[in-house]
Amino acid sequence: MKKDLVRAILISDFNMEIFAGYLEHDSNSPKISPTIAPFGQVVQVMMDKSMDCWKQSQDVAIVWTRAESVINSFHKALEFDLVTIEQALEEVDVYSDCLLSLMDRVKIILVPAWTMPLNIAGYGMLERKSGLGLTDLLSRMNLRFAENLNSMKNVFILNSERWLQSAGEEAFKPKLWYMGKIAFGNPVFRQAVYEIKSALIGLMGGAKKIILVDLDNTLWGGVVGDEGWENLKLGGHNPIGEAFTDFQKSLKSLTRRGILLGIISKNEESVAMKAIDENSEMILKRVDFAGWRINWSDKAKNILELLEELRLGTQSAVFIDDNPVERARIRETLPEVLVPEWPNDPMFYKHSLISLNCFNTPFISSEDKGRTKLYKEESYRKKLKNKLGSLDDWLKKLDMRVVVDGINEANLQRVSQLFNKTNQMNLTTRRMTEKELLDWVKEKNRRIWTFRISDKFGDSGLTGLIAIESEKNEMKVTDFILSCRVMGRKIEEIMLYIVSEYARTLNLKKVTASYLMTKKNNPCYIFWKQSGFKHDKNTDIFTWNLEKKYPQPEGIKISSSSD
Repeated sequence: MKKDLVRAILISDFNMEIFAGYLEHDSNSPKISPTIAPFGQVVQVMMDKSMDCWKQSQDVAIVWTRAESVINSFHKALEFDLVTIEQALEEVDVYSDCLLSLMDRVKIILVPAWTMPLNIAGYGMLERKSGLGLTDLLSRMNLRFAENLNSMKNVFILNSERWLQSAGEEAFKPKLWYMGKIAFGNPVFRQAVYEIKSALIGLMGGAKKIILVDLDNTLWGGVVGDEGWENLKLGGHNPIGEAFTDFQKSLKSLTRRGILLGIISKNEESVAMKAIDENSEMILKRVDFAGWRINWSDKAKNILELLEELRLGTQSAVFIDDNPVERARIRETLPEVLVPEWPNDPMFYKHSLISLNCFNTPFISSEDKGRTKLYKEESYRKKLKNKLGSLDDWLKKLDMRVVVDGINEANLQRVSQLFNKTNQMNLTTRRMTEKELLDWVKEKNRRIWTFRISDKFGDSGLTGLIAIESEKNEMKVTDFILSCRVMGRKIEEIMLYIVSEYARTLNLKKVTASYLMTKKNNPCYIFWKQSGFKHDKNTDIFTWNLEKKYPQPEGIKISSSSD
């Protein structure tokens, strides 16, 4: 699935022309080229690969149906005919199997959840009664549908109920239905496009990774340098103070999803940090922040410095500041940083934060949940490095350990995440879904090794991988990926050592790697030029002659997962 253009087939039981128009003409990335499948032939389209709509390859299938059109039992229930829950769920199972038949034709399937028809009164106060209420029945159907699809890593059920809620009375227009079989109002389609594009950005590895926040009148009420940390508006029985506290709680909750927090503030660092450390109403403490720049320098300069320290690109960041002048400065100088408009009233801060749709990810790994802790550990490593003169001495003090493993069910999700999110230390930035990874590695001449890194400060998790393909007398490195968190610790050389030694056991003659330049993977290029491999500058192919053993870095313990 390319970032510049996504081909999407729209499968539905209602008229999708308006929705397709919104998809195609929306100016936000990614660009979508929609194909509308034949109207009202949902099951036929899913089951029949020979239909004209499948002549062109598709990246994504958006399967948007009304429950009453694809589940006959629910259609009867809407007419107050008695049906059993069991009957409806059996039909959901059959429909689920039909939908899964799309897996061999598209990489991603997006399915808006079924919603209650807005022109149906239902049973009133009995709507949640088991075995009777329509809302209860639809909830069970959606749950069964989700359970059936749960094991399929590339199928995602979208919360379409939110789209209807945001549209309010505009969600359904009887005239649109009777005149054109258009099931929803335009505001629903616009919100659907917004959230579908957000999902696609997340699937392409474009989700934001860090929120950079100001302090005075952003994280707390008041100016700490003037009023003192004891007098800040924060918590208590004050509505403004409570609003700031809730905003902090929402920020902290995002860290549990793997989103980092950073501080960019014009203040005296000692004064600001005292407020963070000493004010009992502070929800966010020092340990919750991956880093900060608290000084009187230009905020754009501070953002660049902090992101460089954390080895993140500007495209990874969101900047929140109550000052419109500072927001304008960052928008102008750092256009890749997302700078949302921010309300004047702190009581809308939490709402504005949770309305941001830029943190969409297809899964959340254990590494994500502990991301702030990992970055704090990296800070300790840097402090140790600054105390020691040579890199080798530093590495010996770290007591580094590398555990090598293959790709398996336990680490597949994380491997896919590295493929689709890592940009800097990435040989080609090839993107692959979990299914594509498993299919690729089935060939006997292909392997993927994973690398889990730890040291005396903690476990950095599965942060590296290398994919290889043997062909005649040559071992090709097809993918070389390493998280920015562990770059520059000789892990890169360990990975090449492992590959070259394996190639030598197969009596191969050489190891090669072809570098494909992108906007962000220059650090990978710099490493390979310094790796000892012979570099053909015309083709950017790197070669190691296996008559010579690739040097193993000292001071790093290597083991396999079976040890």
